[in-house]
Amino acid sequence: MTSNSFTRALAGGTLVLDGGLSNQLEAAGHDLSDELWSARLLAEEPEAIVAAHRTYYEAGANVAITASYQATFEGFARRGIGREKAAQLMVSSVELARAAATATDTERPLWVAASAGPYGAMLADGSEYRGRYGLSEEELYAFHRPRLEVLAGAAPDVFALETVPDADEARALVRAVRGLGVPAWLSYSVDGARTRAGQSLEEAFAVAADSEEVVAVGVNCCAPRDVEPAVRLASRVTGKPVVVYPNSGEEWDAEARAWTGSATSAPEQVTAWRDAGARLIGGCCRVGPGAVAGIAAALDR
Repeated sequence: MTSNSFTRALAGGTLVLDGGLSNQLEAAGHDLSDELWSARLLAEEPEAIVAAHRTYYEAGANVAITASYQATFEGFARRGIGREKAAQLMVSSVELARAAATATDTERPLWVAASAGPYGAMLADGSEYRGRYGLSEEELYAFHRPRLEVLAGAAPDVFALETVPDADEARALVRAVRGLGVPAWLSYSVDGARTRAGQSLEEAFAVAADSEEVVAVGVNCCAPRDVEPAVRLASRVTGKPVVVYPNSGEEWDAEARAWTGSATSAPEQVTAWRDAGARLIGGCCRVGPGAVAGIAAALDR
């Protein structure tokens, strides 16, 4: 794997990731109650995506994660969008994030991470938090590889293989990024010391230990309390830089379709995560620009 400016920066320090793209779009008044989630806006309101990315860059993020988490050929097909148009929309997710970086007035280096969510995200039925879809590794590889090829053609700085619930799917993803010329990070959605599918994190992190393409491993879309133990384990198992971007700490009530509880994440936690080995730090669901600004300030101190 040839190094790029992102991998060189990762080797030299700690980078700030953005926060939840969906909650920033919703805060701006956009309705995301759709199976395509934020990917719907790629076609309908691309300027809204640029504005959301720019807000996070201006808050102090070095890396914006694209609106392609739920952008798949299969998901777009259900909305009557053919493969050619679907591919164009996936490419546009990278281009929109790049446009936001260009429009941001800063001397900080800015990068774009092309998001590839798990198979369950395409199903839009909550199985992304369970894994175990009943598919073989070959079937999961066949699902992920075509869209990763399209995203690679848009020249992102890195792939974000994110919110992966299952080590079996991670194996398919690690294979799917081979030979594409784009580095990747692999981050699991976890519950305590296990993946959402129930595997030990030691087993899960080991999946990427020998992958040349995977330049960082870690966790996202999890409770803040799960982060530090995962960082230490990921660093020990793989020897790679660690990526972390947990949720705010609030809990999602699927029946009420609402967030409950209070945020438990705090900017001062990030220094402990960095000291434990995290080199990419940001936020996921319910983590907004203010929190990202706090993360950036804490790391700067």
